[in-house]
Amino acid sequence: MVQQLPIAKDAVSEEPARKVRPPVDPSTLAHRDLRTGEWWREIPGFSSIDAATFHDHRWQMKHTITKPEALLEAVRGVASDAFLKDAAEGFRIAPMAVRVSPYLLSLVDWRNPYEDPIRRQFLPLASTRLPDHPKLTFDSLGEQGDAPVPGLTHRYPDKALFLALDTCPVYCRFCTRSYAVGPDQEMVEKVSLKASPKRWEEMLAYVASRPELEDIVISGGDAWNLRADQIRELGNKLLDIPNVRRMRFASKGPAVLPQKLVTDDEWVKALIDVVHRGRSMGKDVMLHTHFNHANEITEITQRGLGRLFEAGVFVRNQTVLQRGVNDTVAAQTMLTRRLAWVNVHPYYVYQHDMVKGTEELRTTVATAESLEKHVRGSAAGFNTPTFVVDAPGGGGKRTVHSYEYYDHVTGISVYTAPSVKPGQVFLYFDPIDLLPEEGRERWADPAEHPKMIAEATEIAHEAMRST
Repeated sequence: MVQQLPIAKDAVSEEPARKVRPPVDPSTLAHRDLRTGEWWREIPGFSSIDAATFHDHRWQMKHTITKPEALLEAVRGVASDAFLKDAAEGFRIAPMAVRVSPYLLSLVDWRNPYEDPIRRQFLPLASTRLPDHPKLTFDSLGEQGDAPVPGLTHRYPDKALFLALDTCPVYCRFCTRSYAVGPDQEMVEKVSLKASPKRWEEMLAYVASRPELEDIVISGGDAWNLRADQIRELGNKLLDIPNVRRMRFASKGPAVLPQKLVTDDEWVKALIDVVHRGRSMGKDVMLHTHFNHANEITEITQRGLGRLFEAGVFVRNQTVLQRGVNDTVAAQTMLTRRLAWVNVHPYYVYQHDMVKGTEELRTTVATAESLEKHVRGSAAGFNTPTFVVDAPGGGGKRTVHSYEYYDHVTGISVYTAPSVKPGQVFLYFDPIDLLPEEGRERWADPAEHPKMIAEATEIAHEAMRST
């Protein structure tokens, strides 16, 4: 006879009532509402352009605006004279040259260009310019210091950054490579990283000579500007190196000139062929792109990215956190969900690098920490980005909250990178205008600068010694 054990009284209960979620609020599905139609006709310069023409990548490239005068002329009539004058002076003193596609220009809300998140990223204004933080540089990440050969940065043990060229389909104001990308400007003479086969051979030889290098990022500049034959050449030569297991073509193109994915069949096929050949070899090839705001994603974007998705090309996104662009919970959540809707995986949100001429776009480490808390949980985990600081001076990517010490008054955060550069500390500096009064006063006195840095690093070292 089997003895029955007593059952705890509270372990038996009636079937629990099912919790039914209330009907979804339609506003929470706004990430699916992609811009469509012929919106570009609202701009005088493009009012006569039909859809077939506007969606042609060759027309977009031919009419990409590279002179401030031409850009301002295209929007004359929808932008005020005061704005045009402000922008003209902004271009004159900017570290990056102007290069804006008609598509990108058409996405700006010209009823309120001062506040528009796309305008902020590409069209500088003199009136919003803030003084540079004393610690800003043109190569804040120290990429040239970790370059064994020109254009190739070897910082992480198993990864190298392959800067194939120094041009892009558009030029972003906040570019971390303003030391090299685009033509010389009044305030900076650029390092030359032209698309040179001879330079590429030297870089490829280095990769082949280092058996630890398994992961290569092909960037620049922008891989979007490589010809189809160059995509094949670089992709296949890297795949032929036995130690290379992973490759990423890095491009902002899908965000600023998605027409290329729709109408440049030769280029798209070259990318797909390299991806498929890599997969047949057991090697991973993908596209990394760069959307910063949900307004950059339209039905044209979805069509172009759909071609890649159908062909099995995996796409990840890297966003730059910018003041007035995407520094709110609403903006980041919308971007995250819209990216997922078009089959792009949010990967990183970068704290804005410490680049000269863009101080009004930078925000605080505390802002990034708060945003990460709110964004996490708004989408599936694999569709949730990691917020990181690319540690100035070559420390590499650190999760934003992993600092050893963060002084909210002086805005100094101290990071370490034990697996990248052991024994060193790396400092990030919040923009001065967002600090409390005490912090702003200390930065106003140059004699206080080394004291603040010494204080922060000493406290960080103490914290490290105590753990």
